[in-house]
Amino acid sequence: MGGRTITANKQVQATSETAFGVILAISFCHLLNDMMQALLPAIYPNLKAELGLTFGQIGIVTLAYQVTASILQPMIGLYADKRPTPMALPFGTLFSLAGLAVLSVAHTYGLVVIGACLLGMGSSVFHPESSRVARMAAGGRHGLAQSLFQVGGNAGSALGPLAAAVVVVRWGQSSLMFFALLALLAGGILWNVAGWYRTQGLARMRAAAKGPQPIAPPSRQVVTGISILLALIFSKYVYLASLTNYLTFYMMEKFGSSVQGAQMHLFLFLGAVAAGTVAGGPLGDRFGRKYVIWFSILGVLPFSLLLPFAGAFWTGPLVVIIGLILASAFPAIVVFAQELAPGKVGMMSGLLFGFSFGMGGLGAAILGVLADKTGIETVYRLCAFLPAIGLLAAFLPKIEKHPPLPPTPPGLEPEAL
Repeated sequence: MGGRTITANKQVQATSETAFGVILAISFCHLLNDMMQALLPAIYPNLKAELGLTFGQIGIVTLAYQVTASILQPMIGLYADKRPTPMALPFGTLFSLAGLAVLSVAHTYGLVVIGACLLGMGSSVFHPESSRVARMAAGGRHGLAQSLFQVGGNAGSALGPLAAAVVVVRWGQSSLMFFALLALLAGGILWNVAGWYRTQGLARMRAAAKGPQPIAPPSRQVVTGISILLALIFSKYVYLASLTNYLTFYMMEKFGSSVQGAQMHLFLFLGAVAAGTVAGGPLGDRFGRKYVIWFSILGVLPFSLLLPFAGAFWTGPLVVIIGLILASAFPAIVVFAQELAPGKVGMMSGLLFGFSFGMGGLGAAILGVLADKTGIETVYRLCAFLPAIGLLAAFLPKIEKHPPLPPTPPGLEPEAL
């Protein structure tokens, strides 16, 4: 009896420890995944010149990628909630490999669209399952785990255009096959992660279910809460799209900056986004996710309102502050949604990641059309008010936790996995 209790206590202690090795592994794979995804828009100039594509046709390629990635993610997450599938992680990278392979030899518009869809499918498999692994490995530090996981994606998105500039511009479209090999590297790492998922991750989830659990609010409040989170993601990612896609044009048009100077401002902004992502999760663990969400979205408002009226010198510090504050929201939003709907980790992760993808792509397209008609400065003056949507965070439901469950009587333990 005493030996069994000691063993059980050791198992609980083991599952409560943060598995940093696993988190860093999926973060690195997130870097590789998002870098491969970022190669698609980076080769648009090559595709436009070689295939004679119109801007409308390029828009369809983006739409095909974004829709595939956005719609499939919550569906895959929902399926995995019911039937955990560890091996989906390594095998999902094959879609990304196939997508880049097709794009490397695509000499017709149809093949370009097919390649974009395959890339979207690879992303749709990776994000919900990897987010689930981050939660398994968190050991109770869910915000920190999500932050470390997501900063890998931010770094990959920043490296994609740089990789395209260094490799694709020099060696052409066929060089995408080299980046397809990175999918094999990611697949090898994720094969080992899948083994941990099967042998330890599922056991951690089972053990965590015996501890204090979030009390799910009534279904009506859950729907309201998820709707508010989606509205906040809309605000965050449309505003991020305005800076990520058009900051260089804004600096060159308004201040006459050189291309290098404008790109330096973009680099500073993306670096601030990465730093903010790392900070947001631990702050949510310490002070409460609702407060971090509130501050992260609404706290940007004074700086976003100042940005269109700032001079060239102050634009740099302002975009850094905006990036730091705004990026801290997403890890807290993901974990809050997972706690809002216990038992639906995959579906919530897939829904939020997919929606953020969709809003980023849609926002970039709409803002581009608006910039053509009214000018880039007008875009920033209008987007400055988007963080005001953060006021909705006040209406997020409060999530409480059940007290710990009593020990299971001898002989009634659940079957081993």
